[in-house]
Amino acid sequence: MQYRTLGRTGVQVSTLVLGAMNFGKLGHTSQREATAIVDAALEAGINLIDTADMYSQGESEQMVGTAIAGRRDDIVLATKAGMPMGDERNQRGSSRRWLVTELDNSLRRLGVDHVDLYQIHRWDPTTSDEETLSALTDLQRAGKIRYFGSSTFPAYRIVQAEWAAREHHLSRYVTEQPSYSILQRGIEAHVLPVTEQYGLGVLAWSPLASGWLSGAIRAGREITTSRSTLLPARFDLSVPANQARLDAVERLATVADEAGLTLIQLALGFVTAHPAVTSAIIGPRTIDHLHAQLAAADTVLPADVLDAIDAIVAPGVDLAADEKFDTPPALLDPARRRR
Repeated sequence: MQYRTLGRTGVQVSTLVLGAMNFGKLGHTSQREATAIVDAALEAGINLIDTADMYSQGESEQMVGTAIAGRRDDIVLATKAGMPMGDERNQRGSSRRWLVTELDNSLRRLGVDHVDLYQIHRWDPTTSDEETLSALTDLQRAGKIRYFGSSTFPAYRIVQAEWAAREHHLSRYVTEQPSYSILQRGIEAHVLPVTEQYGLGVLAWSPLASGWLSGAIRAGREITTSRSTLLPARFDLSVPANQARLDAVERLATVADEAGLTLIQLALGFVTAHPAVTSAIIGPRTIDHLHAQLAAADTVLPADVLDAIDAIVAPGVDLAADEKFDTPPALLDPARRRR
């Protein structure tokens, strides 16, 4: 396992992060299975675990808390807030009211008195940066969080938040958690240059592109991954973007074979090769998935392999641009496009 400094924090974290999104009803992962995955990940040298309040509506945090009981000090623990946690309109977002309440809920579910990294799951356009950063700074000073970060923020919002922190003399985000893979490279053109400029650590989610780069999806085979059941539109080959992904996967599989690597090793090695990326978040649903992904822990791709990848998916290109989750609200709401 390799380790890197998380932004400018001085904290050393593994280049593979254990993501716990599949713990609980979403991934049909039991507590026994979740604990076995955590045990194996820690034994392999992973020291950062990432979860979120909304993963299976709190069940993931509860399972992580049970799995790490008695060894909290050995783990860099991260969670997130901001996505809906109920039908009540204020049980979401990044207002002071909700963050203070929901952090206490997360700490209770995790069974800890603090988290090392608290992340805003998505940018909340209804709440000012000053409001959010002020609340996070106070929670940091209270000892309930050590650092805080953002997740899936557009580049201009990262810049705006950095400016707001300086303008109002508040603590700032120290990490960003964007979607990044060989098939989704758009952040290379805008987000990663900004995180480098401001010294943010980058924890990349979905490095296997929702299973497209797992090796299970190949031409001529029936697509049977768990994500294809949850999100069938993302795997419908009548959609041009999905056919483009399948074509790219076939060519990437050849590159991996010629390099003596699995497709998973190629995919994870690509993400961690970028100088702006600190770690890639893996989200195994089973212990077998974990072992297949741990095989990439020490993968370093040579220049010729990286060049071959660039020839298949050009730098800065997203093969499925509508899956970025960072489109400004003014583009999503027709009533606001020409206001």
